[in-house]
Amino acid sequence: MTDKEKNTPEDGARKPKLPPGMVPRSPKMPPGIASKTAAAKTPASAASASKTTSASSGRTKPGTAKPPGKRPGLPPSKKMPPAGGDGATSELKYTRADFSSDQDVRWCPGCGDYAVLATTQRLMPELGVRPEDTVFISGIGCSSRFPYYMNTYGMHSIHGRAPAFATGLKASRPDLDVWVITGDGDALSIGGNHLIHLMRRNVNLQILLFNNQIYGLTKGQYSPTSEVGKVTKSTPFGSVDHPFNPSAVVLGADATFVARTMDRDPKHMKSILMQAHAHTGTGFVEVYQNCNIFNDGAFFEYTEKTSKAERTIFIETGKPLVYENGTKGLRLNGLEMESLDLESGNYSVDDCLVYDDASRDLAGVMSRLFWKENMPQPFGVFYREERDTYDQLLHDQVSDVLKKRGPGSIEDLLHSGDTWTIE
Repeated sequence: MTDKEKNTPEDGARKPKLPPGMVPRSPKMPPGIASKTAAAKTPASAASASKTTSASSGRTKPGTAKPPGKRPGLPPSKKMPPAGGDGATSELKYTRADFSSDQDVRWCPGCGDYAVLATTQRLMPELGVRPEDTVFISGIGCSSRFPYYMNTYGMHSIHGRAPAFATGLKASRPDLDVWVITGDGDALSIGGNHLIHLMRRNVNLQILLFNNQIYGLTKGQYSPTSEVGKVTKSTPFGSVDHPFNPSAVVLGADATFVARTMDRDPKHMKSILMQAHAHTGTGFVEVYQNCNIFNDGAFFEYTEKTSKAERTIFIETGKPLVYENGTKGLRLNGLEMESLDLESGNYSVDDCLVYDDASRDLAGVMSRLFWKENMPQPFGVFYREERDTYDQLLHDQVSDVLKKRGPGSIEDLLHSGDTWTIE
């Protein structure tokens, strides 16, 4: 008897009835699961490429299976990219749909996370990296649902430990394009230690820190970035904790790329994310992100049209520090920034400081504007430097040792040095 015959109901056997109006349908499998059978018979490169393509062009969508014996393939107009490398190729073009999964996005309506997700999905096709060579790793929190919504590889890991998982992945697979998604609580509380070591090691990846100054997933407790006096469910009489300034934290940990952007300026966000990706090393980007349920309006003074020009300054290397539609500027007075009124007739743009993102000292001064209530908040790239990456140094070291000592073996290692026999 065949397997098919075994699974066929006998004559007269009853089938479960569905409510009126409903039609039977196959259970929906997670992305990639249903195509495992076909993928097992397909070369790895072809299987990977077919997994990430969209249904709009007649190709296989994640979570759908081909009939037995047929393997998914690319349309005749597209060629498979060459094997190896980071997957970048000028022959294969992708769209936002190729990087968008079929999962329902489950954030609160109006959440700033939607803007970050949409901007990232629009950016990915421009980076020249294949979806199957891209990995998003997150910790725990609202922002950490991000990997579900990207049609790439991903991991929803342990609270605060996304940097550790990402470091391990880059150490073993330096060819992959790795993104870490985290929040102010995930990265700066339980994950603070992992964050600073990721910065000092300079692992070649990107990290996006969604800062909404609150714990949203657990329904509104104060976070490491909440302001003093913040009244929440866990601080009913106001927080007495001094908050972290994320840009200052990572600068203190010797980060090689530090930037800040906001959820309500997708054009600026996309530019910053692209620069972080182009950087060789850890590209740290803080995103001011509104939590409209538990901390609505935390950054409205920087994001809304009525106050944005006065309360923000967009920094760019080689350009003078001017803001409020060119009517004000900044210059150094000792080790502190001071504001200049460019309409008073006493100062001009020439008196303003020209920014240089290669200066760590200047980046530190700009990051401290965080504490100045009468000064604009800076957005853009604070600092960048070229430094050897952890993953490259690690693989160089392994290669050197192998050349000098050979591959070795576990058996030889276990029996080397002083050993004892227990009888």
